[in-house]
Amino acid sequence: MRHSVQRWLFCAGAVAAVGVAAALQAGPASAARVTLASRSAQEAQAAPASPYVPPTSTLYLGNHGPAVSSVEQRLNQLGYYAGPVDGKYGPDLQEAVWAFKEVQGLPLNNATISVMARPFFNALVNPRQPYARYPAGGPNRIEINQNIQVLVLYRNNAPYLILHVSTGGRYYYPCPGDAAATCGPAITPDGHYKALSYLQGDIQVPLGFMENPVFFIGRAYAIHGGDPVPWYPASHGCVRIFSDAVNWFHNDVRIGVTQIYVFGTAP
Repeated sequence: MRHSVQRWLFCAGAVAAVGVAAALQAGPASAARVTLASRSAQEAQAAPASPYVPPTSTLYLGNHGPAVSSVEQRLNQLGYYAGPVDGKYGPDLQEAVWAFKEVQGLPLNNATISVMARPFFNALVNPRQPYARYPAGGPNRIEINQNIQVLVLYRNNAPYLILHVSTGGRYYYPCPGDAAATCGPAITPDGHYKALSYLQGDIQVPLGFMENPVFFIGRAYAIHGGDPVPWYPASHGCVRIFSDAVNWFHNDVRIGVTQIYVFGTAP
């Protein structure tokens, strides 16, 4: 019995009893984010009119000004959702910076993960495309690369949206209702799945909340929001994305149709 419970509790959504808190209502701000994401992804399909000229000074979280706006615009153009171009280096841009670094193979550590320096700017000029593990897996699919903690949503076999994620951290955790027992390990299972269902709002589970989950294994594993999202694997097994993106991410997924591929189980 406990073995079955452990398998069912790999992620925060892995329980039978779920309660829907007040549903999130999409307002004008959410609509603006959807429009921005769609426009940015479309722009990413076309070559820029002129070569991108990056900033010349290192940028840090909390900076603001034209240099930050330049990076926001460029990342959005490449399909990395950086939020509205407002010249402020905040959480949305930070998530895009992480995703871009992960795809480009730039070094990641606690001290420099959010720092934009010369190697980052050079990559903005000549970026590499995300690695496509399943090019024949359908033109409008999702690939989740646990090796680098990145989700890529493809449209017509081209990267349409690229997000940083946090997948299973492979740790053990106390079982809900039994503090003396441990559950886990927290693993996001590799495999070929399909977007099965979507629930709007904050879904309460014994291990916490799942925000706007898109389930791909029963009601056990989902792509869902829940800040903070660290730059390393740290979930109970689900695929976590940051809350601003999860407010509209489900609009880019066709329930019952979109294929989801997970690979590279994080060590």
